[in-house]
Amino acid sequence: MPRQARLDAPGTLHHIIIRGIERRKIVDDKKDCENFVARLGHAASETGTSIYAWALMPNHAHFLVRSGPEGISKFMRRILTGYAITYNLRHRRHGHLFQNRYKSVVCDENTYFAELVRYIHLNPLRAKLVKTLAELDRYRYCGHSALMGGVKNEWQDRDYVLNWFGKKEGEAKKTYREFLRGGIAEGKRPELVGGGLIRSLGGWSEVKSLRRQREQKLTDERILGSGDFVRQILQEADDKLKNQFSADERREKMKEVIQEICKNEGVNIVELQSGSRRGGVSQARVQIACRLIETCGIPLAEVARQVGVSTSAVSKIITRKSNKST
Repeated sequence: MPRQARLDAPGTLHHIIIRGIERRKIVDDKKDCENFVARLGHAASETGTSIYAWALMPNHAHFLVRSGPEGISKFMRRILTGYAITYNLRHRRHGHLFQNRYKSVVCDENTYFAELVRYIHLNPLRAKLVKTLAELDRYRYCGHSALMGGVKNEWQDRDYVLNWFGKKEGEAKKTYREFLRGGIAEGKRPELVGGGLIRSLGGWSEVKSLRRQREQKLTDERILGSGDFVRQILQEADDKLKNQFSADERREKMKEVIQEICKNEGVNIVELQSGSRRGGVSQARVQIACRLIETCGIPLAEVARQVGVSTSAVSKIITRKSNKST
């Protein structure tokens, strides 16, 4: 069966998993780990990719990222190609280091963001690379230590994650850490490592319940989310194929629309893209989202990235507008 194309619209939230070929190691020692993490940071900065959670393991790695203007493909090439070359040279080996195709799953942010951060950051503890949560607080090869302040990674979007757990940093860190602790007993979470009906609904029991009710749900192995979210992402991918604008033309059009509306509404673009909910900013955000989607054909995920909110939030903006007009 031919493999499906990636869903790679700019601004999309992805859970990415890479594995060593034949499940072999991708890091052998501290020097390999430092090399990998440095390349992760450089790639994020160069491609405008937001990194929310990550964990480097002996034979695989997890990332929770929001893709930049050029999608995740360039970001992943920057990491994997350069690292594989230096690893092979250092260890005097030849051939592939990683499985040929990394796994990327588009995720419904409102439903799965916090759960994915927790799942990814608990990987070293589940694998017994560290023995306690206190050790994980200081573990350099996982994004959790940066959230707790034990390690500084300028390229990691620490504030965005902590804002999910509280308005003040101290409160957010405490709430986040307790949330993490609550997930330790859950063990592995197969429903969080891929898309499809079983994963999206939380297991076989939910699937069987739907079957008894003869209810149909749209699913896709590339997407982690409800049937409505799957439909939204697939429609967006289809619209992208139909869109004849080049990447440069699309960026220029978005820039023009954002500048025009922000100027008319007296809104600072930086404030807009920071996610501010101030009245004037919210009004400008609604106008920009509707214009970019309805008249320019810009995908929802890309619009979300430009206006500083999640894809689901943009979807709700469009839905509310449609309901008012009917």
